[in-house]
Amino acid sequence: MESTVLRVAAVVPCHNEEASVAKVVTDLKAAVPGIVVYVYDNLSTDATVEKAQAAGAIVRKELAKGKGNVVRRAFADIEADVYLMIDGDDTYDAAAAPEMIETLLSGPFDHVLGVRKQDVGGSAYRAGHETGNRVLNGVVGKVFGENVEDMLSGFRVFSRRFVKSFPAVSREFEIETELTVHSLHLRVPKAAVPVGFRDRPAGSESKLRTYHDGFKILALIFGLARHERPVAFYGLFGTLSWIVSVVLTIPIIAEYYESHTVPRFPTLFLACTLLLVGFLAWTAGLILDGIRRSRHEAARLIYLRYEAPAAAQPAASTGESQPDPVAGDVR
Repeated sequence: MESTVLRVAAVVPCHNEEASVAKVVTDLKAAVPGIVVYVYDNLSTDATVEKAQAAGAIVRKELAKGKGNVVRRAFADIEADVYLMIDGDDTYDAAAAPEMIETLLSGPFDHVLGVRKQDVGGSAYRAGHETGNRVLNGVVGKVFGENVEDMLSGFRVFSRRFVKSFPAVSREFEIETELTVHSLHLRVPKAAVPVGFRDRPAGSESKLRTYHDGFKILALIFGLARHERPVAFYGLFGTLSWIVSVVLTIPIIAEYYESHTVPRFPTLFLACTLLLVGFLAWTAGLILDGIRRSRHEAARLIYLRYEAPAAAQPAASTGESQPDPVAGDVR
C-alpha cells in the first residue's frame, strides 16, 4: 500500500525583513522536513529577497502593498495539502510548527491557531498591543457568539479546503481578523496551540501602526458584524428608532387628549418618520439575513468540494511536480 505524502507549504509575508527572514526559513526547514517555504516579498527595499533565497526559500513578489494582498495571492497560487502562515520577523517560535501540523491532521481540523505566549520578561507586545488584542478578541467573541483566543496571531496552519474556500478580501493587517471570522461563520473544525512569542531581532522594525491599523481592524469588525449579523445589527437601529419615536409621541398624545389640538406638528412628523425608519431597518435586516444564509450555504458547498487534510492523496498521484525550493522561483 502506498503511503500518503502530504504537501506542506509555508507562506512567509515579508516587507524589509533582511534581519530575520533567513532564520525563519531555516527554522521552518529544520522543524518540518520536506516543507516548501514561499517567501512573498512585498515591496522590500533591503536584502530580504537575497537572504530568503540564500536560506533556500522560493521567493515570489507581490506588488500590491499590504499583508492581506500577499495572503490573497499566496492562497491563490500555491497548491498544497497543508498551509502554514508565519510572519517573517522571527517573533514566533517555528519549533511549534510540527505540533500545529500534527494537531491539524489528528482532528482532522481545518484551522489551527498559534496562540502567542510571550517569553518570561519579554517585551514582544508593544505598549497597548496586548490590551488591544484582548479587547478585539472580546468584541469578535460577542459579535459571533464564540470565544476567540488570539485573533491577531500571524502563526496559523490551514487545510486545503479552508484556504480554497477563503475569499481574502482584506488588503492589510486586517487579514488575521478576516481569517478568524471565516472560520467562525463557516463553523469549521478548529483548534489552538500555544506558541512562543519573542522580541524582534536587532535591526528589525514592526510594520504595524498601533492606532491606524487598530481602527482599520475595528472598522472591519463593524462591517463584518453588519454582514454576518444583519438582524441584530439593523434590528438594534430599528429598535432605537422606535424607542425615540415613542418618547416623542407620548407628550403629543397626552396634550391632544387635554386640548384636542396638535400644536407640535414637526415633532409628530419626526416621530412618524422614525417609526417608519425602524420598520425599514428591521425589514432590511431580515432580507439581508436571508442573503447571508445563501452566501454561507454557497461557501459551505465550496468548502465541501475538498477532502479533509488527513484524507489527502499521495503527491505522486496528483500529476504535479514539487518545486525545487533551493533553485528559487522569483516572480
